Parts: sequence; C-alpha cells; structure tokens
Amino acid sequence: METQGVTYRSLFAVAEFRWLWLAHALSVAGNQLARVALTVLVFDRTASAGLSALTYAVSYVPDLIGGAFLSGLADRYSRRTVMVVTDLLRAGLVAAMSIPGVPLGVQITLLVGVQLVAVPFSAARQAAMPSVLHSDALALGLGVMSMTYQTALVIGFGVGASVVAALGYHDALLINAATFAVSALVIRCGMAPHQPARRATAHRDGRWHTITAGWRIVASDPKLRILLLIACLSGFYVVPEGLAVPMSEEIGAGTTGAGWLLAANPIGTVLGMLALKRIRPERQLALLGPMALATSLMLIPTVWQPHLIVLVLLWAASGAFSAHDMITQATYVKTVPDSHRGQAVGLAIASLRAAQGLGIIAAGLAAQVLPPTWVIGIAAALGVAIAAAAWAAWSRVAAPSANSTQ
Repeated sequence: METQGVTYRSLFAVAEFRWLWLAHALSVAGNQLARVALTVLVFDRTASAGLSALTYAVSYVPDLIGGAFLSGLADRYSRRTVMVVTDLLRAGLVAAMSIPGVPLGVQITLLVGVQLVAVPFSAARQAAMPSVLHSDALALGLGVMSMTYQTALVIGFGVGASVVAALGYHDALLINAATFAVSALVIRCGMAPHQPARRATAHRDGRWHTITAGWRIVASDPKLRILLLIACLSGFYVVPEGLAVPMSEEIGAGTTGAGWLLAANPIGTVLGMLALKRIRPERQLALLGPMALATSLMLIPTVWQPHLIVLVLLWAASGAFSAHDMITQATYVKTVPDSHRGQAVGLAIASLRAAQGLGIIAAGLAAQVLPPTWVIGIAAALGVAIAAAAWAAWSRVAAPSANSTQ
C-alpha cells in the first residue's frame, strides 16, 4: 500500500473527514481570535507589553493540565459527544467574555477555561481519526490537520487583529463564540458517534486508573516512548519562534525581517508535508530519525549571523524537515490501543506543550546573557544530539516492524 494512491481529493471524498476538518478549522480560528482579542484588550487597558505577552502565553498553560487530566474523557464517552460538548462549553465561555464590563481578571480566567476544554476536543478528534480514515490515509489526514493549524498561525495574528480593530473586542468575541457553536453543529450532524472500544475491566476502573492509563501504556511501550521523545524535540527547534524579534534586531533586519523569520517555519512545514505525502509509508518511517535530526541541524548556522534571506531559507528548511511530525503523529495514534487512545493523545499534547514552553522560557532567560544567535545555535546543537540518540533508538524498535512487512 502506498501513499501515492491517497490523494487530497480521495481524502476529502470521505464525508466524515470533511466535516471533521471543517470543525477543526473553525476551532483553530476561534482559539486564535480569542487569544488575539484578549491580548489586544489587555494592552489597551494596561498599556503593558509584558502583561499582553503574558496573557497570550497563559492561554497555552491549560494544555498541560487538560492533556494530563481531561483527555481521558475521549476514552469514557463517545468521541462525537466529547467534541460537541466541549465546543458548546467554549461557545458559552467566550460569549461570557464578550459581556461589557466583565473584569479583566475574569476574562483571562474564562480564556483559560476555553483553552482547558480545547484539550479533550483535540484528544477526541485525534482518537477518532483512525476510525474515520483507513491506515494509508491517516498520515495524510493528520498532515492536513497540521497544515490547517500552521496556516492559521501564519495568518491568524494579522486577520485576528484586523477583525478586532474593525469590530471591537466584544463583537469579535461574539463571532468567536459563533465559530464554536457552528463547529458543534457540524460535528453533531456530520459524524458518527465513534464510541471508544470497551475493555473487560472498564467497569472496575476508577477515575485515577483512567487518568493514568495512557501514561502506563506509553511508559511500557518503547516504540511509543521514542515517538513521544521525537515529538518533544520541538522544544529545541521552537526556540527561533520565541527569539525571532530580537534575532531580527541583532542582524539589522527590523520588524519586516522578524515577520519573514516568523513565517519561514510554518511555510516550510506546509511544503515539507506536501513533499512527504509522495513517499511510501515504509520509507517515511525510515526517514523519521534523519528528518528529526535535520530539523535542528538546519538551525545551527544561525550562529554565524547569515544574511536575512539565508536565515529565512534555513528556518524554512528546518520547518520542512519538521514535517516528520505527521509521521510521528500517525504512527503514535495507530500504535496506541483504541480504548486508551484519548488519554495517550492527551499525554502527548501535554508533553509537547511542556517541551515547547520550557524551551522558549529557557531560551528567553539565556538571551538575557547571550546573543539570540548563540542561544538558537546552542538549542539546535542540543536538539541534534538528542535527535541522534532518538534516531538510533528508533532504528532498533522500528526494525522488527519493517522486517515483518517484507
């Protein structure tokens, strides 16, 4: 079986995938609009760039909590039900944020709630994907979801800020609430329930057992542990995103240069995914280790402060190699038993956010004493070293699977 036979047309010919993709797009748009609207509101009320940035950063913290403790809902209830309920909850929370006169602290708390319930939505969506798409199409389907997310990151700030500027915070937040309500309707009408597989011991499992089930499965499976490690390597190659502005100032490229640097990685990722879909599945698995290493390797020349164009090309190349994430996601999701897939996906979300958050925080602290170019280069070198170890480990655990398919 080859991915060459799976096209975007055949992928979107699957009705459930079309509706799931539309709901995902609406969800991403809603999340981004909520972040931007409240960030702008905080800045207008406080005139503090630090508080504004902190508000945006705080909106990511719930992924850690939700990934660890709420994603198991996708293994206890119908995945369609989880997605519909969480979308309706987000619609209600954002609508409450839009009420004039709500204190800023309450609005930030509501935003945290919005992001918190987004995690079980994502876990349920990922857990349902193997039931919606057959094995060959799964990697491409996850890639399309990732491309949608990356594209939203590229245009989200500009469009979100424009919507807020044109309509005001309250109307923009009402539109945001509407996107979640429409997403809930799309999922309810367009998808099957996708009930998680029942286990013989399910009725005896307590709440804590359910919460920790995903952790135990990942910890006991070397293949899942290595896939999770490869995914968390993004904590090293996400560092340029956090230092793009000071990096641009260091090389004299200004605000325009920072914009190009921020756009380079997402654009490269989309191009990498388009190229990777043309490669056979077994070859994709063989490329997982080299691509994970190359993602950080492309960033090391940043140390020498090359011209902006060279930097953009290098960072875009790093983004292209980071397209290995679509292989990592598909293999991880297929490897986890369906009965615990939601919790295992939630663990991956929490781990990924922790790695990225710690990477950016550590880089920010290091940039207080070192030039941004050096911080990015050091992070890239560490990423290469750990990726090399992950590649060696992956080669050992993946070899039996490759041999069994021959």
